[in-house]
Amino acid sequence: MKMLGLKEIRKNKNLNQQKVALDLSISREAISLYENGKRNPSLQMLVKFSNYFNVSIDYLITGKEFIKK
Repeated sequence: MKMLGLKEIRKNKNLNQQKVALDLSISREAISLYENGKRNPSLQMLVKFSNYFNVSIDYLITGKEFIKK
């Protein structure tokens, strides 16, 4: 599953993969794999990304905020 919002929010905040990786104590390669859908992050990692970027998990995955219907 490609994480559309992860790459978008990272770029919008002018952060490179290396900076995010260092801040979250993971490898730059892991972030690349998550962004390109070649690896799925654990729920724990999704929560870390959500807190780090201050966005919802829905946003990280879809690039859109959850909208109640």
